[in-house]
Amino acid sequence: MSSSVQLFRDQKYRELKGQCIQQGRLFEDPEFPASDESLFYQRAPPKKVEWKRPKDLCEDPHLFVNGISSHDLHQGSLGNCWFVAACSCLALRESLWQQVIPDFEEQEWDSKKPEKYAGIFRFRFWCFGKWTEVVVDDLLPTIDGKLIYCHSNVKNEFWSALLEKAYAKLAGSYEALDGGSAADAIVDFTGAVAESIDLVQGKYSEIISEQMKLFEDLLKVHKRGGLISCFITDSSGSANEVETAMGLIIGHAYSVTAIRKLHLGERLTFSFKAEKLFMIRLRNPWGKREWIGAWSDNSEEWKKVSNAERKSLGLTIENDGEFWMTFEDWCKNFTDVDICRIVNTSYFSIHKTWEKKMMHGAWAKSSEPLLNRCGGCFDNKTFLQNPQYIFDVKKTEDKVLVSLQQEDRRRYKKEGKGENIIIGFEIFKVEDNRSYRLHKLTVQERVATSPYINTRTVFLKRILKQGRYVLIPTTYLPGITTKFILRLFTDVPSKLRELTDDKPKMTCWSLLCGYPRRITQIKIHSAEGLQRQDRSGGADPYVLVKCENQKVRSPVQHDTTSAVFNTQVIFYRKNIDSPVIVQVWNSNILCDQFLGQALLAASPSDPREEQTLQLRGRGSQEADEVPGHITVKVFSSDDLVEL
Repeated sequence: MSSSVQLFRDQKYRELKGQCIQQGRLFEDPEFPASDESLFYQRAPPKKVEWKRPKDLCEDPHLFVNGISSHDLHQGSLGNCWFVAACSCLALRESLWQQVIPDFEEQEWDSKKPEKYAGIFRFRFWCFGKWTEVVVDDLLPTIDGKLIYCHSNVKNEFWSALLEKAYAKLAGSYEALDGGSAADAIVDFTGAVAESIDLVQGKYSEIISEQMKLFEDLLKVHKRGGLISCFITDSSGSANEVETAMGLIIGHAYSVTAIRKLHLGERLTFSFKAEKLFMIRLRNPWGKREWIGAWSDNSEEWKKVSNAERKSLGLTIENDGEFWMTFEDWCKNFTDVDICRIVNTSYFSIHKTWEKKMMHGAWAKSSEPLLNRCGGCFDNKTFLQNPQYIFDVKKTEDKVLVSLQQEDRRRYKKEGKGENIIIGFEIFKVEDNRSYRLHKLTVQERVATSPYINTRTVFLKRILKQGRYVLIPTTYLPGITTKFILRLFTDVPSKLRELTDDKPKMTCWSLLCGYPRRITQIKIHSAEGLQRQDRSGGADPYVLVKCENQKVRSPVQHDTTSAVFNTQVIFYRKNIDSPVIVQVWNSNILCDQFLGQALLAASPSDPREEQTLQLRGRGSQEADEVPGHITVKVFSSDDLVEL
C-alpha cells in the first residue's frame, strides 16, 4: 500500500483479512459495530433494524454486476440523495472510482474460492488533504429483509451499500449523513476542488451572456473529468422532496451525466429555428420521476429527431431517472449547482496544467493579540489576527484558483456541534518585498473577497496582476476555532507560505550589525511628465527603490511618459538618518537610462497623505530639477509591529 495513504482508526485491511481467513470466521468491525449507535445519535429507528450480510440477502452476492454504472443506485430511507448523486457522478469516471474502491477485483466475491471471503472491505476517501483507508465489515442494516439505505437496483450488487457504510463510519454514524452536500462527498471521493454557484443570485436564467459563460465553463469541467451536481432550494420554505409542476423534486440532488453543444444539420435547424442546441443530461437518484418539460423523454421535440441523431446524443428513453433539458431550462428550473473540478497538476498532459500548493492551518485563540489567530472577518478590528499566507504572481497576470476547506464537522453531530462554520478569505496586493505579517492596512490593495458562507469549502477564481499577495482565511465571527486546508493553483509556482514572524528576529548578528529601528512603507503610485526617450515621444519607465543595502524594482511600463506603477515596498531600517531613494529609469536593450530621483526622509512625523514630488538629478535633496514628478504615499513608525 502507498505510504501516502493513512489508515482510519489504524485498521490494517490485509492483516485483519488474513486473521479472519486463518481463523475461518467473517470479520466483525469493533470500531463500527452492527448496533443502533452506528445508525443513530439522536432519533430511534422506526422499526427493529437487523444487520445482515449480503449472503443472507441474496444467493450470489457481488461487488459489481456487469461493471459499475451511474444507473446502479437507489436512495434508501435516509435523506442522503446527495450521497447517491455523488456516487452517480463517481461511477461515470473509472479512474476516480478505482481510487475509492482499490483493488476491486481482489475485493470481489469469488464463488470458486469461498474460503477466501472474510466479510471485510476497504474504501479510500480524501480526508482533509490525505487519502484515508476505511475498513468495514459486510453487515448491512435491513428492515423486513430489505436494505434501508443506499442500494443497487440489482438485488445482488453491493458496492454502493458498502461504500455508504464506510462513509458513515468516517462521519460517526449513518444519521450523520442526513442532509449533506453532493459537493462534499465528491471532494471526499476525489480530492477535487469544489465550487458552489447560486443560479438565482447570479441571474443565470435572465442574463444570456452569463448563461453562455457558465455553459462553456461546465462543458470544460465535464470534458476534463470534473463532476457536477445540482438541486432546487425553495425560498418559500415548503417541504423538501415535493415535486414541482415540471416533475423536478425540491431539495433533491441531481447528478449531471452529460453536457453537449449540438450543431444541428439543415433539416433540424429548420425544425428548431436554431443552428445550435445547448443541452444537459441529468439523473434523479431515485431512478424514477423525471422532468416533463421540453426535451423530456416523451416530448414533441424528440419526435423531430431521427433514431440515428438520437444515438449520437446518447439518449435513453427508459424511466431510469435520466433525462435531457436545454441549458436555458436548466438555469430557469434549478437554483444551485456544485462544480467539482479535477485540477490537472500532471506535467504529461495535453490540457492546461496547474501548479498546486496546499497548506494545513488552524484558527486558534490566544489572549495575546500578536499570537491570536481567530480574528474574524474584514469587518472586525481584529481581522489581521488571523493566519496570513503570502504568495507571488510571477507572470504579467495569472489565473489563480483558491480553495479554503474547513474540517469535516459531521463527527461532532453527536455533541450538537455538527454545523459548518461560516468561512471565507480576503486577498491583498502587498509590498513586493514583504516577508513579515501585516499589522495595519495602509498602502495595500484589497483585490479579492470570497463569498462568506457556511459550506465546507469556499472557492474563488481570479485573474491577478504580477506582484506579491497576502491571503487571509477567516471565520465570519471572531473567536471561533477550527482547522482548515488552503489550496492554491497557479500557472507558475507561487511559493505559497505562511507568514509567522511579526518582525525581523533578534540574533547575535543583530548585536554586531545593528537591529532595525524603524519600519517604512512606500507606495509609488505614478510618475508623470517624464522626459521623452524615443522617436514616438514615449519612454519605458520603471521605478527602483533603494534603502540601505536593499533594492526593489517595479515592472516596466511601456511606451508612456505618464506611468501608473502602484508599486509597494517595505523596509526595516537600521540607519534612520539615511534617506530612502526612489529612482525612475528608462528600460533599454543595451543600457538603462536614469530619468530622475526623489529622496525621502520617511520619518514617523512626515505626512501620511499622498504627495507629489519633483524629480531631481543624482546627489542631495538640492540637486537640479529634471522633467517629471512622482506621486507617493509614505508611512513610517518606530514601532516595528505597527504596520
